Amino acid sequence: MKENRYDDEQFFKKYSEMSRSKEGLAGAGEWYALKQILPDFHGKKVLDMGCGYGWHCKYAADNGAVSVLGTDISRRMLETARQKNSDSRITYQLSAMEDLRFPEQSFDCVISSLAFHYVKAFPALAARIGRWLKPGGDLVFSVEHPVFTAYGSQDWYYDADGRILHFPVDNYYYEGQRDAVFLGEHVVKYHRTLTTYLEILLQNGFTLRHVIEPQPPEDMMNLEGMKDEMRRPMMLLVAAGKCGQGKEVE
Repeated sequence: MKENRYDDEQFFKKYSEMSRSKEGLAGAGEWYALKQILPDFHGKKVLDMGCGYGWHCKYAADNGAVSVLGTDISRRMLETARQKNSDSRITYQLSAMEDLRFPEQSFDCVISSLAFHYVKAFPALAARIGRWLKPGGDLVFSVEHPVFTAYGSQDWYYDADGRILHFPVDNYYYEGQRDAVFLGEHVVKYHRTLTTYLEILLQNGFTLRHVIEPQPPEDMMNLEGMKDEMRRPMMLLVAAGKCGQGKEVE
């Protein structure tokens, strides 16, 4: 069953109150690092998988992309994307990432922000992305860091007075489904190791260009709880290039 909590009215309302929802890319703590590893979009055909509000779609269009296809499983997300980030070069499509099908070499760039950890069968998805990309094309994505997803709860351990003790990391090598709590709601996510993410790319004809564990930016360190984000990685950013044909995985 494909995860889509974002069409739940209560969950979507909570998501809409996050800084990244209100402020766009400027409100996303990892943006300063992700921006540095994005490709040159000029003249490119771009696919944004799990596009959400469409912030990255608009960024690609504003930076020269000739066409951008933003896909998402959530109707509410796409309705907001069309309101906040419409552009003649952007098309939004309702679809789960797992259901997408395109001809080979359809895109110059594929990007995805904090979405692949909702996908159970990442090897099959990576293989399809490899076929959709033109030779020399770019794949850039962010996911929740394997250290963050390993235990499942995605919350700190606290003492009796509610002070943070430490962040739990357990069952790291036991990949698969996790019952995570996000915005106070239970959400199904999928944990996989750092090795798995990177090896799957290498096995499908990608070369690694950047692997980054972004730290909180200096201009956000004054926000509540942000200093504690220095105690463990929360996100993983990967940029890879397509150099050949990947293996067939369905």
